[in-house]
Amino acid sequence: MPKVTLSVIKADVGSYVGHSCVHPELMETAEQCLDGKGKELLIDYLVTHVGDDLVLILTHERGTDHGEIHELAWDTFMQATHKARQLKLYGAGQDLLSDSFSGNIKGMGPGIAEIEFEERPSEPVVVFLADKTEPGAWNMPLYKIFADPFNTAGLVIDPKMHRGFDFEVHDLIQNQKIVFHCPEELYDMLVFIGAMGRYSIKSVYSRTLNEMAAVSSTQRLNLMAGRYVGKDDPVCIVRCQSGMPAVGEVLEPFSHPHLVAGWMRGSHYGPLMPCSVHRSTPTRFDGPPRVVALGFQLCHGKLVGPQDFFADPAYDEARRKANQIADYMRSLGPFEPHRLGLEELEYTTMPQVMEKLAERFEPID
Repeated sequence: MPKVTLSVIKADVGSYVGHSCVHPELMETAEQCLDGKGKELLIDYLVTHVGDDLVLILTHERGTDHGEIHELAWDTFMQATHKARQLKLYGAGQDLLSDSFSGNIKGMGPGIAEIEFEERPSEPVVVFLADKTEPGAWNMPLYKIFADPFNTAGLVIDPKMHRGFDFEVHDLIQNQKIVFHCPEELYDMLVFIGAMGRYSIKSVYSRTLNEMAAVSSTQRLNLMAGRYVGKDDPVCIVRCQSGMPAVGEVLEPFSHPHLVAGWMRGSHYGPLMPCSVHRSTPTRFDGPPRVVALGFQLCHGKLVGPQDFFADPAYDEARRKANQIADYMRSLGPFEPHRLGLEELEYTTMPQVMEKLAERFEPID
């Protein structure tokens, strides 16, 4: 049986109004492009959104990092950008850092997470989509899903999970990676993944099944562009059941909103609020940051779904708590810890202010 590749690729190609949503005509444009150019390349696809990010969920048999698949996604985003400019939408083409495709979509702006595997007799997956935050936002949930027995009972009682998981962690500043073997290197790993602005969990592997269990996007737009062009709005894929965490264990971390970097102008900490696709329209202070969870059963590469998990009223309390946290953080205004630390404001007005005032700083006697 040939392996199936699941590719989740997203980009902010224009929003209405402000940074809140994707216009329906952009979604239609993307669907027309995939339905046309994608017929010979794809098994199946879904066009969706989270906040102001257009998201393409694609299945195919071409493997990860395939040039034709990436070019198809790029052309789709370019056509959607053209439509966004016709509609005079805000930030048209914001995440596209070039006018032409150069063989691989990585490093060109869009966020991407891809995973290749041989379908099991039943292959449930959850695709997480986030808006107004950065790749490190997945660190705590992925740690809880694959390393915390208080969250994931299977780590204790499932023989296929009891040996633990390996975590590939990327240093987004030094552009290097390391693999931690957990649970025995759990404390070492926490030293790094707690610094969510610099270190990000790229992928997780089952030590028993010797298969990838999860993968996330780790692109940092600011580092690629050399200027502030919007937050990264990452995506993540998690496989479930049969030696992987159960669907309920995968969703459980989001029942308690944690603080993530992003929100207004990408410069503030705020709670990551779980919500349905329909309600993933950040408004209050361009937020709070949102996360959507779409569940699929894969059947010979076909996307059976999605199930919009966070539409469940079971997450009403998490949303209420997120709003309470948002109230408190907003009350701090321009002061830390609501505003990011100075080292995280490199791509805002901070360098210009420092340059303007440089000569007025004097040594302290």
